[in-house]
Amino acid sequence: MPEQKPNVYQRTDLSNYSAKQRLLIRMTDLSFFILIKVIGMTLRYEIRGEEFRESIRSSDGQPIYALWHNNIFAGVYLLRGQGIVVLTSQSFDGEYIARFLTRFGFGAVRGSSSRGGVRGLVEMIRLMKQGLPMAFTVDGPRGPRHEAKSGAVMLAKKTGNPILPFIVECRRFWTVKSWDRLQIPRPFTRACVLFAEPIDVAWDADAESVELKRLELQHALDALVDEGREWRAGHS
Repeated sequence: MPEQKPNVYQRTDLSNYSAKQRLLIRMTDLSFFILIKVIGMTLRYEIRGEEFRESIRSSDGQPIYALWHNNIFAGVYLLRGQGIVVLTSQSFDGEYIARFLTRFGFGAVRGSSSRGGVRGLVEMIRLMKQGLPMAFTVDGPRGPRHEAKSGAVMLAKKTGNPILPFIVECRRFWTVKSWDRLQIPRPFTRACVLFAEPIDVAWDADAESVELKRLELQHALDALVDEGREWRAGHS
């Protein structure tokens, strides 16, 4: 961790928003924080593949966590307090998301695949070179659902740090009627955390190689989803 805490861990100024918008952002921010914390405290995590994460740490690297967007609820609580930096949208929704993430000890870089993506990726490269871990919801911010994009691959190429695919499969959960079918764990349920083998990307990878790595990430996450479903079926 750098000696001086980067401003990505601080909440942004809301002076550009109207009074009504500021109130809505603060209320939504606090509501999500409370909901995730209250339910998260009751979850019983079972972790598989921890050796893959440890292999990155033992090599003095930093992981680029890669997960599906519908796993963010349980994922946020799992990874809280580790100084992980995430990419959030520059939209109104991205504002309150960034704010409740900072409550859990995450940093937030503003940008997305649709708005400010290049600027956001450049900032993530800079921060990762300072020794900060990163995380991507690789099918965000608006899908298609469970279709990996190349942002995590490009970050790995530019920094030399590996991608760490993972999912969180909950035994019981509610599904939100949203594009990602967001999963909200039911209180006191079991949650299986599944890490896959890290994916390295060469610094000189060309466009074809980057696409092959994106497909490798896609297949790794798909395999984890299948494994998670088998785990849930065995605990039903």
